Amino acid sequence: MNILSLFDGMSCGQIALKKLKIPYDNYYASEIDAHAMYITQKNFPATIQLGNIKELSSADLKSLPKIDLLMGGSPCQGFSFGGKGLNFDDPRSKLFFDFAKILEKINPKYFLLENVRMNKKSQDIISGILGMEPIKINSSLVSAQNRVRLYWTNIIMDGTLKDEGLVLENILEKEVNIKYLAGEKLQQGYEGGNQLNPNFKSQCNTIYNRDGKFGTLCAGTHGYSFGYVPINDFNYTFRKLTPLECERLQTVPDNYTSGVSDTQRYKMLGNGWTIDVICHILKNII
Repeated sequence: MNILSLFDGMSCGQIALKKLKIPYDNYYASEIDAHAMYITQKNFPATIQLGNIKELSSADLKSLPKIDLLMGGSPCQGFSFGGKGLNFDDPRSKLFFDFAKILEKINPKYFLLENVRMNKKSQDIISGILGMEPIKINSSLVSAQNRVRLYWTNIIMDGTLKDEGLVLENILEKEVNIKYLAGEKLQQGYEGGNQLNPNFKSQCNTIYNRDGKFGTLCAGTHGYSFGYVPINDFNYTFRKLTPLECERLQTVPDNYTSGVSDTQRYKMLGNGWTIDVICHILKNII
């Protein structure tokens, strides 16, 4: 089996295939982020990197063997309700059309596209081109993270995901480095409630209960906090999540992203997939 992964990032697709023990002959990846590619090659050195998707979609692709599975999560920033609402006017979200061009060229047996919830007009455009409606899955079923995503695929899935009932307490490290503590000045302004800074209400200032779910890990944080959890082990009251805890929220193996800065680890995990959701989909191609 030959696989082509577009917007491959840190290669979450390969993590899922490995977990499912699905064998494949060649794994081709299109990615431009040097840090994500480094992590991919560290963990999967046989990965064949093909470069920028813009160039790939313009090529004839005849040098590639028959591709059995095409997958990718095209950039979501233009579609996200948390962004500027540019939709296809955002050059990043417009890259979906390159995915569609490659899909038409190679005509794989299976394909999978992931993206965020979006307005109906944009969703209908994607659905019209791909010829199907997406399946909506919340990663909270298999993770301690609320993460609703849309999946367009021709893979026929068997059954639904079982809710494993995971909460933050299940994935938190027992001891963390002091550098993950919230700043003293920030905590001095805390006035109670679920916002660490009452003058700036957003996910990055939200305090999440240890017995509940965390918010969505976002691609745009670039290493800043996704939010905070209360602690009792230090003089400070709250801390942000460690990269390892974010790996666990994405059901990525512990320390898979180690080897680059925390900033890059947070970024690629926010950009990545929840592995156990992808396993739920890909297990049906066995």
